[in-house]
Amino acid sequence: MNSNIRNILLVRTDRIGDLVLSLPLLPVLKRNFPEAKISVLVRRYTRELVEGHSCVDEILIYEHEDRIASLWNTLRQIRSRHFDLVIIPYPRLRITTLMFLAGIPIRVGTGYRWYSFFFNRRVFEHRKDAKRHEVEYNLNLLKAIGVDISQPPEFEFNIPKEAERAVEAILAEHSIAGKFAIIHPGSGGSAREWSAEKFSALGDMLHEQLHFSVIVTGSKNERALVEKVSDGMKTHAVNMAGKLSLQALGALCKRAAVFVSNSTGPLHIASIVGTPVVAFYPPIIQCSPTRWGPYTAAKKVFTADNKTCPLCRGGACQSNVCMEQIAVRDVFDAITELVNPNANIEQ
Repeated sequence: MNSNIRNILLVRTDRIGDLVLSLPLLPVLKRNFPEAKISVLVRRYTRELVEGHSCVDEILIYEHEDRIASLWNTLRQIRSRHFDLVIIPYPRLRITTLMFLAGIPIRVGTGYRWYSFFFNRRVFEHRKDAKRHEVEYNLNLLKAIGVDISQPPEFEFNIPKEAERAVEAILAEHSIAGKFAIIHPGSGGSAREWSAEKFSALGDMLHEQLHFSVIVTGSKNERALVEKVSDGMKTHAVNMAGKLSLQALGALCKRAAVFVSNSTGPLHIASIVGTPVVAFYPPIIQCSPTRWGPYTAAKKVFTADNKTCPLCRGGACQSNVCMEQIAVRDVFDAITELVNPNANIEQ
């Protein structure tokens, strides 16, 4: 291990779940390089996931802009920090080239891209095979610099008091005092999706049979889908599409009895704050729960069966039709088992 490493950069410029599943890298780096400054380069909309993190000294923002001036400013920003080490779990040509041009001495990444020659510490693992979890793929990158990764992964997500107070106000505004479930029907385009109709039916069952209040969440771009789910319910649901910051979503999840969703970033937020989760996955290797499943023991995972799909007929998954093979009653029963509420369940 290089004892001269004093300034470290972790790059994760993709999406919410990807950054969440990279968080365990931070405490490992801090333990192995206790005197080093650790910075992260992230998208603006994901920065809340690392704000206040005990291992992060500086947050740098990267946006996918094609303008030469923007890229040049990013390059100057990186160069000015004089990093000794950069780790890029999700390499893309542009960001990898920027790190090379910034002159960072130790550059860690995959050995399987055509531009992997920009890395001088390479790990040869095909993530598309989904043989292990994304958390493990990320941690394995540290083997390239001789770091011990034998300890269990640690997640830290700082939720400030302001976010907790905001959630308290939301719950009070909607008169939610007892148990509630969060339904998150979107995936941000990252996976196949269970239908809005099935989410609505599940919400009704949770309300009528377990006496849960139901909150439906989503990004501002998912407002139409969230409205479809909430309006499709016979019972009342609270529509929170586009109304929560990531930290407020984390605070809301901490209070929830269960979080139900497709494979998506907020699912991983719910997992790391300790909320029991139920998740739906398509029969696609690259989207497999083996790689992208919630990293928690408090979970129930459903993977669609393309063999029973009338469209795919056992072949490659072609659409959301496969997801319709997941039955609402099975999901409800799984939630009941997971949360084990003290309530009489109507059959």
